[in-house]
Amino acid sequence: MTNAILSLCRSIMPVVLGAIMLPVAGHAGSFTPPAGCTGWLTVQGRACRVSNFYKCTQDAPGDQWRTDFDQEGLFFASRTDKEGQWVESIDMNPMVRQTLVPGAADPASFTELLGGADTFAFSLRRDDGGASDVQGFDRLTGRTVVIDGVTLQETQFEFAETKTDGSVVKSRGNEYINADWRLFFAGPSEWNDGSGYVPMDGSPLQFIFPGEPGFFSTEPLFECDAILSSYSKEAAHGN
Repeated sequence: MTNAILSLCRSIMPVVLGAIMLPVAGHAGSFTPPAGCTGWLTVQGRACRVSNFYKCTQDAPGDQWRTDFDQEGLFFASRTDKEGQWVESIDMNPMVRQTLVPGAADPASFTELLGGADTFAFSLRRDDGGASDVQGFDRLTGRTVVIDGVTLQETQFEFAETKTDGSVVKSRGNEYINADWRLFFAGPSEWNDGSGYVPMDGSPLQFIFPGEPGFFSTEPLFECDAILSSYSKEAAHGN
């Protein structure tokens, strides 16, 4: 399971968080990673989101960061390890930091997934006092897709997140992985916060590397007008 799906609906250690929140140098619409960190990938996706990936020398080998931007700016950041575990994350509005609780009953394992399937059961805690337990699975479908010249393997996933207040959030659908990068990318899925399943799709559309136009951009390119149109219709109906 990946934070790709969770971040569509809703870490950074304190020193890094400060660096992210400061205005960046350079032309408008570009992101500068914190000191000691090197950017290596930008992904423009559906649902009006652009994600920038970078690695930092102060982190454990295999760890990498992702920052997500929509039309309003930075809204989510996360750090995953070499097994794809969600080590820490921060929601920006309001700002809440969430971390993986050590000693998971069944840690998420990218290595096991590459063998065909992986189950997981772990807990998360938040700095606002909240906590949750997550259980689910990822499995390879055997299907391979090529997006913007990058070969990805399709997965099927399902998970349930049970919070301390007893509420349960569920998600199911498909994602994509790149075995060499050890990363998950969002795909077509459904999200249920208790009021019924709602479809969403944050699939990647462009992969941009250092030196290419649009690398480390903070401006999403795809489906933003559609999202604004949806918001306008909701406002018109008093939602």
